[in-house]
Amino acid sequence: MTVHDQNLKALGLAVIRAEAQAVLDLEKKINNEFVLACHLMLNCKGRVVVTGMGKSGHIAGKIAATLASTGTPAFFVHPGEASHGDLGMITQQDVVLALSNSGETGEVLTILPIIKRIDVPFIAMTGNSKSSLAKFATVHIDVAVKQEACPLGLAPTSSTTAALVMGDALAVSLLETRGFTRDDFALSHPGGSLGKRLLLMVKDIMHSGREVPSVLETALVSDALLEMTEKKLGMTAVIDPLNQVVGVFTDGDLRRMLEKNLEIHSTKISTVMTPSCSVIGADILAAEAMKVMQQKKINALLIIDEHNKLSGALNMHDLVRAGIV
Repeated sequence: MTVHDQNLKALGLAVIRAEAQAVLDLEKKINNEFVLACHLMLNCKGRVVVTGMGKSGHIAGKIAATLASTGTPAFFVHPGEASHGDLGMITQQDVVLALSNSGETGEVLTILPIIKRIDVPFIAMTGNSKSSLAKFATVHIDVAVKQEACPLGLAPTSSTTAALVMGDALAVSLLETRGFTRDDFALSHPGGSLGKRLLLMVKDIMHSGREVPSVLETALVSDALLEMTEKKLGMTAVIDPLNQVVGVFTDGDLRRMLEKNLEIHSTKISTVMTPSCSVIGADILAAEAMKVMQQKKINALLIIDEHNKLSGALNMHDLVRAGIV
């Protein structure tokens, strides 16, 4: 490692240490003002309107997104656009959360008279408790940092990190207080992998009707192979005359049978199938089906209805296509 490389490493470590210290210093700022801010947002009958300019605006946007996805309806309004019509988005039912490290951001100060006129609770998150925003606010959350990680002390670094973490602290505190659950989270993330794991049911992705491979227990292995080839799930259910599952015949069963030199045209499926196979209901999570497959070390499952009759089939490829795996 060259001297130049060592210097780069040292600079990177200095930034991480400065920002880590800024975050640790926030512990002292989880105080009564923080609690009051939480109560304002918990009691909000409308939405939390988050605003900020420049780098603070980027952090404000992320905080709004985090609040919205964790049970607190929220959205971001650009302060520059707010004074040109977007203030109409704010109603008397809302709460405004404004971010500004200096507490003197002109675009945010411009909209304060309107906020005051409609009498909306105003939470300021700044690094200056004596600033105009802090004095105007219903509640002021102090996120001041001792120094920016930028050696010039100019680029917002530690200050934006501190504001981001404080925003997360607010969002998670509200989440816990509301009793927001994993299922609630999934409802607002239906397109994400977590949403799929928490919302997608076996019945949503299983094969049903004529797509389900099945043969009677009196069938020959050759009949089962034709069914497996046609349905392309790598297995077939073995059922009795009442359509109840008595076993399953898989590719693995076929290999074991061929090792014994058994004849497919004369061997009954009931003698080479896997009896007492794993089955599940259609109304369980697809993620639970995946767990069963992993625990049993199998690649497919048969689905039964409330009368223990065959109603569907599912294999690992179906879970992969659905985004569960």
